[in-house]
Amino acid sequence: MATSINSSALGWKHSSFFVQSNNGFNVASPPFKPKPPRSSNFSLYCSAASSSSDPLLVKAARGDPVSRPPAWMMRQAGRYMAVYKNLAEKYPSFRERSETTELIVEISLQPWKAFRPDGVIIFSDILTPLPAFGVDFDIEEVRGPVIHSPIHSEEGLKVLHPIDLDRLKFVGDSLKILRREVGGHAAVLGFVGAPWTIATYIVEGGTTRTYTTIKSMCHTAPHVLRTLLSHLTQAIADYAIFQVESGAHCIQIFDSWGGQLPPEMWECWSKSYIKEIVNLVKKKCPEVPIVLYINGNGGLLERMKDTGVDVIGLDWTVDMADGRRRLGSGISVQGNVDPAYLFSPLDALTEEIQRLVT
Repeated sequence: MATSINSSALGWKHSSFFVQSNNGFNVASPPFKPKPPRSSNFSLYCSAASSSSDPLLVKAARGDPVSRPPAWMMRQAGRYMAVYKNLAEKYPSFRERSETTELIVEISLQPWKAFRPDGVIIFSDILTPLPAFGVDFDIEEVRGPVIHSPIHSEEGLKVLHPIDLDRLKFVGDSLKILRREVGGHAAVLGFVGAPWTIATYIVEGGTTRTYTTIKSMCHTAPHVLRTLLSHLTQAIADYAIFQVESGAHCIQIFDSWGGQLPPEMWECWSKSYIKEIVNLVKKKCPEVPIVLYINGNGGLLERMKDTGVDVIGLDWTVDMADGRRRLGSGISVQGNVDPAYLFSPLDALTEEIQRLVT
């Protein structure tokens, strides 16, 4: 789940709170940030990205005063919902469910119809855009993502090409429909994977627990890895902008495996590419809030701050007060109740949420 809060004149002091079922509950607190100048050639959604009618979650993510803490669930669709289970039995292929407009919309709206959160995140995957720039993959029931031809050499890089957004029309169409369906009652959220995280799948051939191959490439074939990361950076930035232009109010960047790198290596092999994505997106759509989340980011917080994002996600292993102290007041944070609390009695869960909010 994810919940967001931002301060208001009613006593909330510039904070934004998100609750995540996969990463814990999140909180954010930035002061008001001046808005960059607008460009005249934005899409409809980019040009209309900042107004008094913006959804509560968008205002919270920007650090604007709000009347109450907005709440949303990051992993909105999943095994906890009976309607999702029933649909998954009818459509057992994850890729079919996440690459068919009608199914994407239905799944994305399931929790919104049930709980009316302040955010609706598109049902998708960080690997969804891979075929659109030359990397084929499957998702197997037991193994998870499988890359058929991992890239380890200059020869492997030849399959890469600029992202073909026409091949991701189902994402754009889904976002347009979601924006229309929720109206001004909730924010529509899109997301992308960070270059390092996407590269781990492409280099390792799928999910890994050791990251041996890609970490070795940092030393044995750095030019190949840098070329791959640079290509991913441009493709992911284009994909993020495409999501905003299709209707996403906010974009979250998942550097899920960034926490597997020592801090200095993360600076070298992930941070600079994330910064470039943020720069490219903000140049085209400066008002769109961007969130950065890294699993196990306790050792990276200060380094994450100057990526240019508006919100930093904390997992439940980081003390909220310590995270805020380390980051200062100029950026929102989101976090961070341990999702295991969802299996606790309601009063224990409520107490933990109240502890974070106050």
